[in-house]
Amino acid sequence: MIHDISMAISKDIQVYKNKEIKKPFFIDIANYSNGSVYETNMTFNLHTGTHIDFPLHIIEHGETSDSLELSDLIGEAIVIDLSKVQDGIHSCDFINYEIKENDFVLLKTKNSETDHFLFDYTYLAEDGASYLISKNIKGVGIDALGIERSQVGHPTHKVLLNNGLFIIEGLRLKGIIEGRYDFIILPLKISNVEALPARAILIDKA
Repeated sequence: MIHDISMAISKDIQVYKNKEIKKPFFIDIANYSNGSVYETNMTFNLHTGTHIDFPLHIIEHGETSDSLELSDLIGEAIVIDLSKVQDGIHSCDFINYEIKENDFVLLKTKNSETDHFLFDYTYLAEDGASYLISKNIKGVGIDALGIERSQVGHPTHKVLLNNGLFIIEGLRLKGIIEGRYDFIILPLKISNVEALPARAILIDKA
């Protein structure tokens, strides 16, 4: 079975801190009252919905989407259910899990239980990020629009991005059972930017 774990982009999608400037804007530039076709323009932030962060997002002169190799975005994922964690996810929360080299680690939390932005969303603390780096994983994803929350200097972003890990934010993991899956995330092809909106899927192991 294929599980779509992406957010649907719409005018009502949750955006970071509910900021109006981050909401997507749709306008039809052609319709059947003024022509023979229907066409829509959309303006939106590249961090809207499910997306991949690149180093430039946090690190001055950091790498951009041009550094991306699509083959790096296909692999095996472990979904870890941390719904009982109410604040930061720390290294101790991973001790009982077998995290393998080149895994994508996807963090399922209370954030997936609502379509509204949570100001107290569960996030990945710096020590949790450092633990994942020690496991030589490919990337980490979370069901929040930020992988960290109110950490001065963005240490979680920096430690992950400085060590070559992908950061995937805005996943939807409600109803996904903890365990191992095949994982594919395919971003839009936009040159030289700090983030790419993407479609992410999990495939049940045969």
